[in-house]
Amino acid sequence: MVSKELETAINRQINAELWSAYLYLSMSVHFAHKGLPGFANWFKVQFKEEQDHAHKLMNYLIAKGNKVELQPIAKVDTAWDSVLKAFEVTLEHERVVTSLINDLASMSRKENDFATENMLQWFVNEQVEEEETAQSMIDGLRLIGDNGFGIYTMDKELGKRTYTPLATTSGAE
Repeated sequence: MVSKELETAINRQINAELWSAYLYLSMSVHFAHKGLPGFANWFKVQFKEEQDHAHKLMNYLIAKGNKVELQPIAKVDTAWDSVLKAFEVTLEHERVVTSLINDLASMSRKENDFATENMLQWFVNEQVEEEETAQSMIDGLRLIGDNGFGIYTMDKELGKRTYTPLATTSGAE
């Protein structure tokens, strides 16, 4: 089992991951409504990935004999002025998630809970990728600026993104 304090913190992270999923789902439907199906697809894939992250944490707690306690998900925004603004919000949000993951890893290290620290390393690495991807999208959108053909082209490219579920090798995945 993980300690009660760490169990509570992981449950908070589960809520944060589900809130992230909800945020990205909101972005997806916003861009679908705006006629940008590729951007909508990109955020829908993000939505599914965040759900996977929450499930990974839930499965870990269950595997360790701890209790998962789901909490209400706070309200998310439902509109963004531009795709650039949405990705700026995404990057800032992912930086917050990185901080939360780092806090969990630090807590597990302080408690000498090596199994939890090891499990969290997957999330530490994932957050590097999440921030890098968001920054890359921002960089591309800044280069495009207000060029409609550039947005159109990027939208078509993002429409090709596919969802790949997390591979599960044990109950802790």
